Amino acid sequence: MGDAGLGTGGTVSLRADVPAPLLASMREFIDRHPNWDQYRLVQAALAGFLVQNGAASRDLTRCYLANLFPGRSNSWQ
Repeated sequence: MGDAGLGTGGTVSLRADVPAPLLASMREFIDRHPNWDQYRLVQAALAGFLVQNGAASRDLTRCYLANLFPGRSNSWQ
């Protein structure tokens, strides 16, 4: 993926093949939690994975927390 566009404070579009069981689980979760959408879910999952695996960045931590606790300032976006 390289780092083009990362760290600029903007957004980068991703396209990924997602296994059917994972996609079904995502849809089920979003259906049960209407305040979540596919973008928030993927952002929270990616940020959570990186934080839990040692990525040390205040911006990343802010992104993770902003997705878990919406309605607060989203200055990371």
